[in-house]
Amino acid sequence: MKKENDTNSNPLWTRDFTIITLGSVVSMFGNGMAGFAMSLMVLDYTGSTMLYAIYLSMYTIPQLIMPIISGAILDRFSRKKMIYTLDFVMSVIYIIVAIAIWGGLFNFPMFAALTFLLGCISSIYMVAYDSFYPLLITKGNYSKAYSIASVLETLSQVMVPVATFFYNLVGIAPLMIINGISFFIAASLEMQIQTKEQYIEKQRAEITDEDLGKIARILTDIREGFKYLISEKGLRAIAIYFLFSAMAGGAMNVIGLPYFKNNYDHGEYIFIAVFGMSFVGRAVGGMYHYRHRLPTRYKYSIALFVYVMIGIFEGVYLYLPFYIAMLLSFMVGILGVTSYTIRISSTQSYVPDEKKGRFNGAFQVLSTSGILVAELLSGVLSMFMGQREIVLLFEALGVAAALILIGGNKKHVEKIYNRNM
Repeated sequence: MKKENDTNSNPLWTRDFTIITLGSVVSMFGNGMAGFAMSLMVLDYTGSTMLYAIYLSMYTIPQLIMPIISGAILDRFSRKKMIYTLDFVMSVIYIIVAIAIWGGLFNFPMFAALTFLLGCISSIYMVAYDSFYPLLITKGNYSKAYSIASVLETLSQVMVPVATFFYNLVGIAPLMIINGISFFIAASLEMQIQTKEQYIEKQRAEITDEDLGKIARILTDIREGFKYLISEKGLRAIAIYFLFSAMAGGAMNVIGLPYFKNNYDHGEYIFIAVFGMSFVGRAVGGMYHYRHRLPTRYKYSIALFVYVMIGIFEGVYLYLPFYIAMLLSFMVGILGVTSYTIRISSTQSYVPDEKKGRFNGAFQVLSTSGILVAELLSGVLSMFMGQREIVLLFEALGVAAALILIGGNKKHVEKIYNRNM
């Protein structure tokens, strides 16, 4: 009876949570379609795994710097305003680029520069969104809310085969127009959110040195963000593990699509079929987590098991027959959404509201560093090693990191993961 009353008094689907969810749906579907089409266009245009790696890296590089700066700023200023402003900016950019492509102005340097700009905007946006989203979740609903977020992100990948079909049919410019419209609709919805950002006043009240300049204040906040992460042994172990996990993902980003295009006729569709099963798995897993809660006392053990199995399964993808790879991909999807739900609901409920921006910025910088290192190394290693061996190498590092960092810091990580939220 107590649980039922708690649910009724703290409904998840409040007005603001519904608005942020609808806005996310619109922008995710548009971006999922245009983003994959851009990757196909660059790969078709260059025909080079190395140049493709450079293209991906241009999106990743700004995420090394922007999150720690924006994280510090966003702990003192409105995250909501930043979210809808950047969505409006993205809308304008995509429409302008679509017009430029229609005018025959495409070239690789231009696309690399565009990707760098989008990386800057996206890195700021993700810190703002990750730090604002928890403020819209009512008490006791963290796991359920993040399972919804994961399912929506997964469902947006339905647009990948759609993007492939329309890219081959009409080119990329119309897809960019659609993406621009999607961002405009999302921004318009996000402007209607009414939640008060109380952390702003709390942060201002804590300022003791009024003479500190704006730049000095930002640098101080950045330093405090990393000091907080370092001082929390559990958060530190989680963040460093996800640096290695991100490296494995970065290697697959570079190798996956080129491998299938090089080894199969119409390889982009084989790529979609294999990795699409991961998104199906994520959808199934997300719906499960929406309806059921994992036993609190077992979350840490489940997370460690999941981290190890994901690394093993992803490491052998490219060595297996097509249908077995699809099955493992489906299982990775289920494991992946379980990992995401445990990690983000636990950390976002654990970190104080006034520190979320700095923590998310520092966490994103570490993850991005892993992605960037792996993308660049994979591009270089592809000239000396087989593509499958590169993926296996990085996935093995991820498994070792899980055992050493998460397994070796059980006491501290368990304190964060095995909590009622």
